[in-house]
Formats: sequence, C-alpha cells, structure tokens
Amino acid sequence: MPVIAVSRFEHFFRAAAGLDVDKSDLKRYSDFINRKLYDMLVVAEAAAKSNRRDIIQPWDLPITKGLQESMHDFRDLDEELDLASILADLAALPPLDLSLSEEAEARLPAVAGGLSVALARAIRTIEPDRKNPASKEWTRTIRVFDLLL
Repeated sequence: MPVIAVSRFEHFFRAAAGLDVDKSDLKRYSDFINRKLYDMLVVAEAAAKSNRRDIIQPWDLPITKGLQESMHDFRDLDEELDLASILADLAALPPLDLSLSEEAEARLPAVAGGLSVALARAIRTIEPDRKNPASKEWTRTIRVFDLLL
C-alpha cells in the first residue's frame, strides 16, 4: 500500500473509532476486507443463482441494517478522506462462477468502507480502553465478524 494511503488509513481509524493503527495493522485490515468481501460475494452469487440469473446484482449482496448504517457513516468520513478509490484498488476480487453487474461492482468500495467502519468500531467496543489494538484484539474482532458474515 502506498505511503500516502497508509497515512489516510491511519487517519480513518482515528476518525472512525479513535484507534491508532500501524502498518502491521493495515496488513491485517487488508486481509480482512478481502476475505469478507469474498464471503459476501459467495452469498450474493448463491442468491443470483437461486433467482436464475447469471449476473450478480447489488441487491444480491447480503447488506444488513448495521452494515448499511456503517456504509452511510463511511460515506461521511470518505468525503473528508477520499478512501473509496483506494478501497476499490485494495479489494482483490477472487474468481466467481457469475459476473458482477456494473452496479454491483461499483458498490463494492462502499461495502468495503462500511466493513471498515464496522471493524474499527467493533475493535473499540471489544476493548474500549485500548487505543492501539494489539494482535489479540484484531483476532477477536475478526472472529466475531467470521461468525456473523
């Protein structure tokens, strides 16, 4: 990740949840975003197939109320930080059986942004007194996401 992007993500985690992150945290973050987006796309693909479509549409993505709210919060933060373009490059899409519609593909940076806000705030919720999350906090938080998404 470019140095300018690292500083923007550090600023993002401070703005989203008051957390101080470093480069090793950003590697964990990148892995998390890619895994969760893939998980969501697998579910979206199943929804599209069950509706006998060969293209994944935005409404196939499993967006919960909480994630939707986090996406709105991300949009507000993104106006200041301009992270959506970086997230679009960060999210490496794995091969799927079905293609994404242009609208679904265009929505992925916002979904990644919502996941980012939710992740930062979940870390803060799990360890409210911890300003600089350690590996243990990242692992716990990601396990919770793995249970739910």
